[in-house]
Amino acid sequence: MTTKTAWITDTAAQLDEAFIQKYNVHILPLSVVFADGVFKETVDMTHDEFYDKLRVAKVHPKTSQPAIGEMVALYEKLQEQGYDCAIAVHVSSGLSGTFDSSQTAAQMVDFKVYPIDSKIGSYPMIKMIEIGNELLEQGHNVEEVVAAIKKITENSELSFIPANLNQLHKSGRVSGTQAFLSNLLNIKVVITFDDGKPVMKEKVRANKRAKKHVTALLRSDMKKGTVPEIAVINCNNPKDSEIWKDELLQEFPKLKVLVLPLSACVGVHAGEGTTGLSWVRY
Repeated sequence: MTTKTAWITDTAAQLDEAFIQKYNVHILPLSVVFADGVFKETVDMTHDEFYDKLRVAKVHPKTSQPAIGEMVALYEKLQEQGYDCAIAVHVSSGLSGTFDSSQTAAQMVDFKVYPIDSKIGSYPMIKMIEIGNELLEQGHNVEEVVAAIKKITENSELSFIPANLNQLHKSGRVSGTQAFLSNLLNIKVVITFDDGKPVMKEKVRANKRAKKHVTALLRSDMKKGTVPEIAVINCNNPKDSEIWKDELLQEFPKLKVLVLPLSACVGVHAGEGTTGLSWVRY
């Protein structure tokens, strides 16, 4: 007997509508808290509206995870719709409490939920859901699929380069002196994920060198395994992302390169103009 499995994620994955419809994914929105209210990403504001508000905000906004009650309501709804269980792929617990809330909410209902800490965000979350669906269609049981997705979390990479450190300063990630000197000397930081937590791995002069550093990380991973597809990720910076995509295709002509937006919740901290790369190694 086939197990009817629902898929759940949050807006850190930034799924497009075609993907959501294809795999019937249920989305729990992350929220941005501005001085004039709480706005659910993709529900109460578009990306353009978010960056318009961010540019003029006098009080730095904060981010907020979905409420446990919202998760419980979704789980109960899925049960009523005849689902046997749900697989919930959430943004890294090093960034948000969404995964922990999912675990708590799952204990509050008589419905089997498999919460997964992606240990990352963005593109790899898309691949986890896509590959998970493929495995289910091939006849693998839910436990096998969950184990396979957890394996993907160990081989997922995401590195990004903030355009400047202004937003990181406003959100308390760096000091005012660090932000000032970075802007004055055109120092770029490369932020990567280490066991689910974003860390500043490299400081270099100029964006070009920062991109070279991230591209070198990609080359290194290509030597360890297969990387058939990558994503150039960005915070409202598609122009520079397309330039980076073209540069990558010149070096790796057989590589599939996507350009994807990052969640507004990343934009709150990293800031507008951020670019980066993300991939999964097989």
